[in-house]
Amino acid sequence: MPFFKRIVLLGPLLLVISLLSFVLLRVAPGGPFDRERAPASEEIERQLRARYHLDEPIAQQYLRWLGDAMRGDLGRSLKYRNHSVAEIIRAGLPMSLTLGLVAFGFALGCGVPLGFYGAVRRGAWSDWGGSLLALVFICVPSFVVGPLLILVFGLKLGWFPVALWGAPLQAVLPMVALGLYFGGRVARLTREGMTQVLQSEFIRTARAKGLGEFAVLTRHALRLAIMPVVSYSGPMLADLLTGSFVVENLFQIPGVGVFMVNSSLSRDYPMVVALVMLYAVLLVVLNLLVDIAYSVLDPRVKYG
Repeated sequence: MPFFKRIVLLGPLLLVISLLSFVLLRVAPGGPFDRERAPASEEIERQLRARYHLDEPIAQQYLRWLGDAMRGDLGRSLKYRNHSVAEIIRAGLPMSLTLGLVAFGFALGCGVPLGFYGAVRRGAWSDWGGSLLALVFICVPSFVVGPLLILVFGLKLGWFPVALWGAPLQAVLPMVALGLYFGGRVARLTREGMTQVLQSEFIRTARAKGLGEFAVLTRHALRLAIMPVVSYSGPMLADLLTGSFVVENLFQIPGVGVFMVNSSLSRDYPMVVALVMLYAVLLVVLNLLVDIAYSVLDPRVKYG
């Protein structure tokens, strides 16, 4: 029953998000045709505003957009005027999804073992080294990591391509540049969770019963220690799936992250609202899946 309640509430929540994003974009300073203004272009701008219904009251614009969106029509881009918003998203979303998923796998693949090993060897030099490495991952932004990866592994060593998208090797450097920050966060969360669980009473009981250390760590401790990572996975995956403007620009990947930033700067209202709604749907759905995963991993947690 709580699951269906969350599903029912999903509609009103998305409606509120669409209304806020729509109104805030309209009342923000600037407009989509400001850069086209010329000394005698007032009449041209008036015609453009009428063509895109921007001369109507905001309430009427929103109701018009909402009705079209419910029929699957997200409107036409004000910046890329030869294309509809749906066409642009369909073209860029697969690349952003692929990049986000491989970066998500990379973040978990390097973060969980690093945090796990640090907690098991807590206080040792390997623990300090792993914690320092995770901190570096978090502190160094992708616009610094990306050029360094291109310089070292692309230009100097020539191991990987430095631009474009399509071949498996072309995904390696963008995956690392995008996933390192999240890998550092996952490592810290795993270490903290594992450290707390290893001090729990049931771990001492399991060891007292004669269970092997590997079984205690993997079958009992890790299952609960991973809970903070599961909680973080929803927002992390939503961030990764919606693309990264910096990484996509560095490696010339035409994903939705590039369109999000460019459309925001040019006040491309239909494009920005559509991408905000895409991010909102991903975030809400992934958080819902995280709650379900909680109840599966820990029977003590009641879903809802």
